[in-house]
Amino acid sequence: MQTLTQPDFNSQRFKANPYPFYARLREEAPVFRIKGPANEVGWLVTRYDDAAMVLKHASASKDRLGNMTPEQRAKVPWFVNLFEPLSQNMLSRDPPDHTRLRSLVHKAFTPKLIERLRTRVQVLSDGLLDAVQRKGSMELVEQYAFLLPVTIIAEMLGVPSGDYRKFQRWSNRLISNTTMRDVFLSIPSVVMFTRYLRKLIAMRRSSPGDDLLSALIQAEEAGEKLTPDELVSMAFLLLVAGHETTVNLISGGTLALLQNPEQLERLRKDPALIGPAVEELLRYASPVEVSTERFAKEDITVGGVTIPRGDLVFAVLASANRDERHFKDPNALDLGREPNKHLSFGLGIHYCLGAPLARLEGQIAIQTLVNRFPNLRLSKPAESLKWRTGILMRGPKQLPVKLS
Repeated sequence: MQTLTQPDFNSQRFKANPYPFYARLREEAPVFRIKGPANEVGWLVTRYDDAAMVLKHASASKDRLGNMTPEQRAKVPWFVNLFEPLSQNMLSRDPPDHTRLRSLVHKAFTPKLIERLRTRVQVLSDGLLDAVQRKGSMELVEQYAFLLPVTIIAEMLGVPSGDYRKFQRWSNRLISNTTMRDVFLSIPSVVMFTRYLRKLIAMRRSSPGDDLLSALIQAEEAGEKLTPDELVSMAFLLLVAGHETTVNLISGGTLALLQNPEQLERLRKDPALIGPAVEELLRYASPVEVSTERFAKEDITVGGVTIPRGDLVFAVLASANRDERHFKDPNALDLGREPNKHLSFGLGIHYCLGAPLARLEGQIAIQTLVNRFPNLRLSKPAESLKWRTGILMRGPKQLPVKLS
């Protein structure tokens, strides 16, 4: 049998179908040692129960430097510290800072408030499809899956519409880091994104609006709740997390339906199925392949393996979501799957704040697309599609489709 080696998250072949490799890990090495993006020691946790434990474990910390040994800290490359201004947000903090920062924005993402966006999301979905219908084809990622969520989160934050493509480039670069070289080459994106956010904050500070960024600025000006660096980092997190994962949900979910025509037809015949259908697409396509990094605050034992203090820990959501110990026939797409306690939004205190928004956008975008174009199909063979690279996200880079 072939020896298990670290996967190449920049490989098109691997990203197109990582599931056989993860199945081997679950069976042979469920807690698998790798080299992290900055050459640090990391661990891929692939079984559902182990991944769930990591996501909730108090000793799986978000504090990189605070939990490293002096020896580990000395090995961190100097340029990694340049990313610090964008790491002062709730996703990268432990309590009590995490609790304080999350409390500032959670009210904007409650299911009740998100439901008020339903009409806007529907109008936007219809408008984007109107723009391509006459042509009879479209590149679904760029013309639909990206534009829908990025427009909504930018409107919520008060970001000018002309800037969408600019921060898309920076965002894509930053979340694709897999190797030391990737990290180094993304430094210009860090600098430009940080500069852009500081200018945007200054603009909103002098001319406040009825938007989330203006509300965060007012909280910062009130003192104690938010520092200037935390404000920049929170804006970064909301912009990036507010669209990147949903792009993959819409595009990857559509691809999964096109590759499973019986399930696609099932959804067309029963529109009320869209809620559980999106939950199943979240499980099956896993828009976030690997959870954001955590660090062992102390030696912790996961799946019988001791992870030393300071080491990186990654819960592999795409693997956990297909764990045969937890899901019946996990490699099959079943839009009516019940129960379906997937881990695509995480668990514990870092459970995705934007889950209600992602669900709403995914449901409307996919339902509108499949109902409007009953002859929707791929314009090229699925095996020739290009995939996004990097350890965190998984989704098609482009998805050309014919509409009629």
